[in-house]
Amino acid sequence: MVKKRAITILTKLLDLKDVKVVGQRLHAGVGIILQTESMKSCSLCPQCGTKSEKLHQNHRYIIKDLPWGEKPVFLEINRRQFKCNKCQKPFSEDLDFVRKKRTYTKRLAQKIIQDVLSNDIHSVASKGIVTTEEIERMLKDASEATHNSKPSQLKRLGIDEIALVKGKGHYCAVFIDLDTSKLLAILNGRTKEIIKEALIAWGYEVLDQIEEVSIDLWQGYKNIVTKLMPNAQVVADRFHVMTQINKELDTQRKKERRNVEELIKKAKSAEDKAEYKIILSGLKNSKYSLLQNEDNLNESQTSKLLQVKEVSPILKAMHHFKEKVRKIFNHTDDWYAGVFKLGMWLSRAKKYFPHSNNTIIRWFDEIIAYFDHGTTSGAVEGVNNKLKLIKRSGYGFRNFDNFRVRCLLNWV
Repeated sequence: MVKKRAITILTKLLDLKDVKVVGQRLHAGVGIILQTESMKSCSLCPQCGTKSEKLHQNHRYIIKDLPWGEKPVFLEINRRQFKCNKCQKPFSEDLDFVRKKRTYTKRLAQKIIQDVLSNDIHSVASKGIVTTEEIERMLKDASEATHNSKPSQLKRLGIDEIALVKGKGHYCAVFIDLDTSKLLAILNGRTKEIIKEALIAWGYEVLDQIEEVSIDLWQGYKNIVTKLMPNAQVVADRFHVMTQINKELDTQRKKERRNVEELIKKAKSAEDKAEYKIILSGLKNSKYSLLQNEDNLNESQTSKLLQVKEVSPILKAMHHFKEKVRKIFNHTDDWYAGVFKLGMWLSRAKKYFPHSNNTIIRWFDEIIAYFDHGTTSGAVEGVNNKLKLIKRSGYGFRNFDNFRVRCLLNWV
């Protein structure tokens, strides 16, 4: 009577649907082993769907389950083999809690994957519950569910890239749902062929419903979106436009500093050298003050900015136009006004920003599209920052697929 009651309690503690505990034993140094049986008396033939109760043979083996406290738990399960009355072929029953040819339960795999997301493979494996090979198998199983998944209700898409190995030229393209800030896909490369193949795999039903796509200033992205998403408006990310402008401003800063340093070397009089040194002092350590948003500067940075403007009329003018275009993006919420203001900026800033001017003209329609709904790749940059953290902590992964799965599982 006591034994029957204990078995009932163990079955409730195990908490697996249609599974009962029929025996248990405790092995020192190993853990708890629970002998289980299915409560179902039949199974469905995977070939024809016929219900069969004709038992062909038993197949018992041991798998790992979630531990109970500090005690490891193992299940001795019986994956019975039935014979179909219609097909006359034997088949193994499906067990909801464990995949075929796996040495662990599905719920243990889910727990291990969650641990890996916040740590790395080796540290999780060091706990002794599962091996590194089992963890990689769990990730591979999880990848099957994510690899062929298609986004639903996707309206605004962001396309960007992340360096897989910094400085090595290996980049991965990433797709982001801008409305949910969810990572949709990470690709092992950023070529047009790879990106096109991944998008086509979603199907034209998904692509046709996309209304906006935010991209950086790469023509390849634009060509792909135009071809595959006929209903989507391409939006050039405003932050990449500002990056282009800041890059040209910084190039001029470096140029002026080099010129002044050369003048100091060639100066023949002490007066000239002293004058050039004052200019050089104003240019030194001025990068942040020039490139950062003026509203975010502290007192010392503001002082440095004023110093730069005093010694360099060109940098003063370029900083003015840089701030002007930033305010256009920040304070214009009307397409018509955006066209007018940006057009005026182009005519006045051309002298100081010739390269940025040409870029904006080439991408004018896509840049102006920002003023319709204020769509940017801000969410993409947030996701990219998280991907970089995952990359740094994911040194236990042996291949890109495991890294991709780990990234995608963070947004499941």
